[in-house]
Amino acid sequence: MRRIALIGVGGGLLSGLLGVGGGVVMVPLLVLVAGYTQRDAHVISLGAIVLIGIAGVATYGLAGEIDLGLAAALAVGAVAGAPLGATLLTLAPEHVLKLAFGACLIAVSIALVATA
Repeated sequence: MRRIALIGVGGGLLSGLLGVGGGVVMVPLLVLVAGYTQRDAHVISLGAIVLIGIAGVATYGLAGEIDLGLAAALAVGAVAGAPLGATLLTLAPEHVLKLAFGACLIAVSIALVATA
């Protein structure tokens, strides 16, 4: 349980600092360090993201740093897409999840480095 809490600290820290943490940090650590399957790591991370998001919104909101209109528009799209993603998560074989997750991380990394 301590290992899981430390993974949570890392994910929360990076989520608050960089806007990433759940998927980018916690999923790989849950798989590689804690020994969870890819699917279970995604599900655990999705559950944690709810509370991470609340903590981040509260912190940034108190500082007046949130554009509520943009946040609401983003949330509408995300809430619409989440059930489809969760359904695909339940259907995809473990190895496909790992390949897709890795490819997504690589693509995002390249895009961020290219625009830096």
